[in-house]
Amino acid sequence: MKIVSMDTFLVPPRWLFLRVRTDEGITGWGEPVVEGRAATVREAVAELSDHLIGADPLHIEDHWQVLTKGGFYRGGPVLSSAVAGIDQALWDIAGKAAGRPVHGLLGGPVRERVRMYAWIGGDRPAEVAELAAAQIEAGFTAVKMNGSGELTAIDTPARSREVVARVAAVREAIGEHNDLVVDFHGRVSTAMARRLLPLLEPYLPLFVEEAVLPEHSRNLAALAASTSIPLATGERLYSRWDFRDVIGHGIAVAQPDVSHAGGISEVRRIAAMAETYDVSLAPHCPLGPISLASSLQLAFAVPNFLIQEQSVGLHYNEGNDVLDYLVDPEPLTFTGGYARRTDRPGLGIEVDERAVERAAELGHRWRGPIWRHPDGSFAEW
Repeated sequence: MKIVSMDTFLVPPRWLFLRVRTDEGITGWGEPVVEGRAATVREAVAELSDHLIGADPLHIEDHWQVLTKGGFYRGGPVLSSAVAGIDQALWDIAGKAAGRPVHGLLGGPVRERVRMYAWIGGDRPAEVAELAAAQIEAGFTAVKMNGSGELTAIDTPARSREVVARVAAVREAIGEHNDLVVDFHGRVSTAMARRLLPLLEPYLPLFVEEAVLPEHSRNLAALAASTSIPLATGERLYSRWDFRDVIGHGIAVAQPDVSHAGGISEVRRIAAMAETYDVSLAPHCPLGPISLASSLQLAFAVPNFLIQEQSVGLHYNEGNDVLDYLVDPEPLTFTGGYARRTDRPGLGIEVDERAVERAAELGHRWRGPIWRHPDGSFAEW
C-alpha cells in the first residue's frame, strides 16, 4: 500500500482537516491544527508530504521519527501539530486496513466507556451556575469553566473573590456527586495562583488547569506543595521531552493534545511516562471530530486515563459544531456523560467528505482574541 495524495481543508469554525488517500482505496483522516495558525500548519503539512507521497502508510513509527527529526530543526507547535494530524491519519488507515479500531492496535481496550466533561460559560464567565446545572441535567457528571477573565499579575481582593464566588456557585449548582474543573488558562500569575488555590480548596475541584503559563512550569512543584487541589497542565506542551519537566514535579494530571503533541503515537508515550509517576491522563481537546475521535481511541487503551474534554457546543463553535462533518454522529454521541466504546475500524468515525469540501470553499481565518488590561498593556487570553 502506498500514499497517493494528501489534501488539507480549512473548515469552520477554526479547524484544519487532512485527508490521506492510498492506492488501495483506503482513506485516513487527521486534524493537524494550531488554533489561529491553521494556514501555517497547512503549509507545514504540505512540506512534510514530500516524504510521504509514495510511501507505505503502515510504517507509522518510522514516519514519525523522520517527520519530527529529519528536518534538523525540531519541535514547536506548528511542526508538532502537523505531525500530529498526519499521525492520526496513518493510524486511521492502519485500523481500516486491519479491520480493527485503533485502540485494538494499541494493545486492546481497558475500559468500555469514557467519562466526558462539558464546557460551561465563555472566556469571561458569567451565568455559570445555570449553565452547569443544565449540563448535569443533560447527563454529564463533570463540567469545566474558565476561572476568570483577564487578571493583572497581582489583582485586587475583589477580583479574587469574584473567581471564588463563581466556583462556589457552580459547586452549589452541581452538588457533591459531580465534578468541577477550573481552567486558569494561563491568565493567572504564579503569585495570583498561590493566592487563589487555597481559596478554592473548599470546593474540591477535580483539578485546576494551567495554573501558570507553560514558560513558568518550573513553579508548578512549589504550587502543588502549597495546595491540596490536583494541578493539571499540558495543552501547550508538545512532546514527551516537554512533559519530562512537569511530570514528577507536582502535577496530578497530564493534558497533551492529540492534535498538537505529535499525535496518537506521542500521546501514548506521554501517557506511559505519566503512569510511572502516578499522574493521570486527561487529553486536551477543544477541537473537531477527528481530534476527538483520536483522543477517544487513546482513552479506551490508556490505563491511567482520567476524563476526556470535548467541544460539542463550545462557545468557539458558533455556526459549525463537532458533529456537522460526520456521516453518522453516533460514535461521538454521549450517554449519561460517557462515550461508549466502538469497534468501528480506524478512528471509529466516517467523515462526510462532501460536507468537508463544501465547508472548505468558505474556509476560515479564525484568530484568538487580543485582550488588554485597563492600562492598555497586553493581557493573557
